[in-house]
Amino acid sequence: MSKYNAPALEKGLDILEYLSYRAIPLSQVEIAKGINKSANEFYRMLVCLEERGYISKDSSSGKFSLTLKLFQLSHSHSPIDGLLSASKAIMEKLSHKTNQSCHLSIIKDKELMVVSQVKSPGPVSLSIEEGSTFPLIKTASGKVILACLDDKYRNDILQSDNYFMSFSDEKQIQFMQQLESIKVNGYVLQKSNFNLGVTDLSVPVGSSKSGLFGALAISSLGDVSKEQESSEYLVESIFEAAKSINKAIGLKS
Repeated sequence: MSKYNAPALEKGLDILEYLSYRAIPLSQVEIAKGINKSANEFYRMLVCLEERGYISKDSSSGKFSLTLKLFQLSHSHSPIDGLLSASKAIMEKLSHKTNQSCHLSIIKDKELMVVSQVKSPGPVSLSIEEGSTFPLIKTASGKVILACLDDKYRNDILQSDNYFMSFSDEKQIQFMQQLESIKVNGYVLQKSNFNLGVTDLSVPVGSSKSGLFGALAISSLGDVSKEQESSEYLVESIFEAAKSINKAIGLKS
C-alpha cells in the first residue's frame, strides 16, 4: 500500500500502462474494462493525456493509442547513454585483447540488466542479448553491483529478493560476507549459474553515487580459476578496461 495516494495520477498511469500492455488502439469502454474503472470515471484524464500528447484519438474509430512522446522523453536524457557511448570502443578492445566476449550491465528494477555486449572475435563466442535481465544475487555482475551499493539500498533490494529470502540465516550471512570480500578485492570470478562451462569475471564501473554505474564482465568459455595464469591476465585486462571507462566518463581513478 502506497504511503500517499494520488488518484488522478494513478488513473493516468493505469491508462498509459494498459495501452502499452495491449499495444493496440482501444476504445474508452475497452480501457475502462481493462483497468476496472467506469468509462466516465476517467474521461477527463483521457482528454488531458490527449491534449498533452501522450495518447492520440483516431478520428474515425474513436479509439485511443499511445504516441511516441513517452519514448521521446525516455531517450531525451539518460545517464546510462554516457556510460554506453564511453564504454563501447573500450569493450571492443578488451574483447580482442582477451579473445573473450564481454558485456556491460546495470541495475534496473532491482534486477541485473545487460545493456551492451561485444562478442568474442573468435569463431566460437558467447552472446547475451541486450535487455536481458537476471537475478542480481545469481550473477557475478549482480554481486559486484550489490557489493558497491550503500547498506540501505542493498538491504532494501535483498529484502525483496525471493532467492535471498529463501536462504537460511547462515547462508544469508555467508552471502553478505562474500559481498564484503568482493568489495575489498574489487572483482568477482565465478562459474556461471546459467551456462555450463562458462566462467564470469566482473568488476564495477562508474560510481554508485551517480547514475553512471554498472558492472563490466568477461564471460569465458572454459574453466578459469584464480590459480591459473590466464585468470591473472583477464583480471589485469578487465581492470585496465574499467579504469579507461571511468576516465572516459570523467571519474577520477
